[in-house]
Amino acid sequence: MFKSVLIANRGEIAARVIRTAQALGLRTICVYSEADAEAFYLNQADERYLLGPAPATESYLKADKILKIAKQAGADCIHPGYGFLSENAEFAEACAAAGIKFVGPSAAAIRAMGLKDAAKALMEKAGVPVVPGYHGDTQNPDFLAAEADKIGYPVLIKAVAGGGGKGMRRVDDPARFGKDLKSAKREAQSSFGDDRVLVEKFVAKPRHIEVQVFGDAHGNAVHLFERDCSLQRRHQKVVEEAPAPGMTAEMRAAMGNAAVSAAKAISYEGAGTVEFIVDASYGLRPDGFYFMEMNTRLQVEHPVTEMITDLDLVEQQFRVAAGEPLDLDLQDEPFGHAIEVRLYAENPQKNFFPSAGTLHHLVLADHERDARVDTGVEEGDEVSMFYDPMIAKIIVEGDTRDQAIAALQVALRSTRVAGLASNVDFLRRVAANTAFAAGDVHTGFIDQHLADLVPPVDERPPDEVFLAASLYVLRREQNDMSNAENGRSSPWGAVDGWRVGGRAKRALHFEIAGDYVPVEVTYGAGKEGRGFQMSLGARRALVEGDLMHVPDSGLAVKIDQQQEVFHCVRLDDQLTVITPERHWRLGLPDVHAFDDAGAEGAGDIKAPMPGKIIAVQIEKGARVKKGDALVTLEAMKMEHALSAAADAVIDDVLVKEGDQVEEGAALVRFAESA
Repeated sequence: MFKSVLIANRGEIAARVIRTAQALGLRTICVYSEADAEAFYLNQADERYLLGPAPATESYLKADKILKIAKQAGADCIHPGYGFLSENAEFAEACAAAGIKFVGPSAAAIRAMGLKDAAKALMEKAGVPVVPGYHGDTQNPDFLAAEADKIGYPVLIKAVAGGGGKGMRRVDDPARFGKDLKSAKREAQSSFGDDRVLVEKFVAKPRHIEVQVFGDAHGNAVHLFERDCSLQRRHQKVVEEAPAPGMTAEMRAAMGNAAVSAAKAISYEGAGTVEFIVDASYGLRPDGFYFMEMNTRLQVEHPVTEMITDLDLVEQQFRVAAGEPLDLDLQDEPFGHAIEVRLYAENPQKNFFPSAGTLHHLVLADHERDARVDTGVEEGDEVSMFYDPMIAKIIVEGDTRDQAIAALQVALRSTRVAGLASNVDFLRRVAANTAFAAGDVHTGFIDQHLADLVPPVDERPPDEVFLAASLYVLRREQNDMSNAENGRSSPWGAVDGWRVGGRAKRALHFEIAGDYVPVEVTYGAGKEGRGFQMSLGARRALVEGDLMHVPDSGLAVKIDQQQEVFHCVRLDDQLTVITPERHWRLGLPDVHAFDDAGAEGAGDIKAPMPGKIIAVQIEKGARVKKGDALVTLEAMKMEHALSAAADAVIDDVLVKEGDQVEEGAALVRFAESA
């Protein structure tokens, strides 16, 4: 076994590898970018070395610098994690040339599966079923359009290199093929330095089912059952589970054998995943799956396989890399059921646009009681615009799928995020969705159930949310006053509502989606006069309660004798009220500024996140229709097309291609009338 490892990655996968490496007695060496200098996972490593500036091209993709550090630190091996250099054949070769073991497959195996067109041809020879389509070298747009016509719409344009949904476009209308082809090629070039694509048939009701494989240097190869990764947004996975719902023993055997054949065809060593697209129109059948691609690395979703096999896959990676033969105690059937969800800094109500910023408040599921949590951040850390916006993976298990779903619901109820947008409420709704519970999963699931999974932006919170928010504001005022200088405060500044001749009244105001909600408060109600009589429209309520623990944001509230716990987090003029069902973000407006609210900048298209302008599709004076593309922004490794919300005339274009913009920056201004 090795004595030391350099982890050429960041975030939660770096923390994950550190955990196993140290359990095996390895000295752990981390590299980091300037953006990650304060990341808490670095404290878990034995040594750390600065790579360079925040952009991955200047840090985590600098293979020569990583190797130099590995030599300097005396690393025996390099674990690449996933992403970055994990599937870079040249890096694997450079490690071998430097006498440092690459914890992964050979460069030849990476190359064999690195290009989707060549991989499909190889799999056809190995007898593995593939999706009908064009996988050749010709990239002429007219030729590809003609091939798409032969295949029949809808078709899928996919980048030959890479993965993660980048450079992928579904095309339903032949008239859009040329435009979508350009966009896919541009994104593929940006992500992988290779703009070549293939075109294949889009399966009508597809499920994404993948098989975990392991091979060693002695010619052995096995599979460790399957994972269902069908729930995706923007072609990127967000919920994964093992085993796949509805999987039969016959189909598991067929897929497992095909995956092992794929691994043996390239003499595969280490952990890998063979991904299949499954036509679920008529249920799961042994003749209804097709090879999609092979990921020659560890997968983000590997924890669910660990839970159903009781194996540590990272440990097995180290053992295989050290030359040991596979020695796995494999059972015939999976142990129970496991589900993983990815907690992202993103806004589902804005088409899942990524968020960047500070995690001012972060409480993850109880690791000991409710779930396994893999993360590389903690409260106070930054989610950078330069990398994938995943905050954590929350993984649960149960003897049955129903038990695993119940455990997931518990874990998500105790997960709270404030300071930037997250998908935690979306995940809660997925876990509670009846179609999900029934196992009716497919890659179109999120789009099909979007109205149920993502509530409208202007949805009004229940009255209890405003009442709890009012109590929080009032109690914090009292706390702040009692903590005034020297622990004393002037009676003239007291906030207990006392007045000569009776108790005072006041109005608190909250803003949501441009609407202002007043709550009238009368002091001195309830037991010992410590509560408040509150009026919200026609609602009258006695509200009592106290802050439980300020750092944890707990607020015990009794509304007309009904007890409930809320969590409230205030950041400047925003108050996040968290219930077991939902995070509600309320504005705390200046009551003197109501007349001016929302007037400034109402005609602007603004950047939803920091990023780079890679295309400007309109010019000053142009007339656009609702849905027309205006500007394309590249951020967090994805393209985001910003479109007109209504017919309009362009008053001004404030950016040009190549500009770097901050979140909230005005990009396009509309004329007052079209």
